[in-house]
Amino acid sequence: MIGPAAPRRPAPGGGLAVLVVVTVLAALAGPNAKALRGLVADALPAIASPVPAAPAIRRPTPGAARAVAFALAQRGKPYRWGAQGPDAYDCSGLTWAAWRAAGVTIPRTAAGQLAGLPSVRGQLRSGDLLIYRTAGPTRRHVAMLVGAGRMVDAPGRGIPVRVTGLRPGWLGAVRPGGGR
Repeated sequence: MIGPAAPRRPAPGGGLAVLVVVTVLAALAGPNAKALRGLVADALPAIASPVPAAPAIRRPTPGAARAVAFALAQRGKPYRWGAQGPDAYDCSGLTWAAWRAAGVTIPRTAAGQLAGLPSVRGQLRSGDLLIYRTAGPTRRHVAMLVGAGRMVDAPGRGIPVRVTGLRPGWLGAVRPGGGR
């Protein structure tokens, strides 16, 4: 007859030894962290700046400046699906109305804006439209770039028109009014 298995014992010094070594290294490296970071950065440039920088923003054209000013003036107005102003907006209604105020005709929907406007080549500019994938009824969301790392949009039900930080992961960036 086989008896109960003997309790398994960890290898001598296993986890505890690793913990002690890591603690000692951290204590020694703390005061010299800047110097160590410099050594690592010189040896491995990819580690030097692990957070990607915000994309560079070029000065807007006069039409784009008018569109941005219009969109910013709508902050605080409620979101309503299908609305294109003046009292409420959905995302593409806001961008459509802003560019219309600047004298530029663009498609009304986010999908139409992505498909029907020239893609941005090179640096982004204020006034450029960023189209994102969404779970909403049209599967697309659009926001307008208003400055370095900032965008204005009408995000959805219960959230008014607002300015937020630029979100990564857009499907495309388009530029109403042409211009490179």
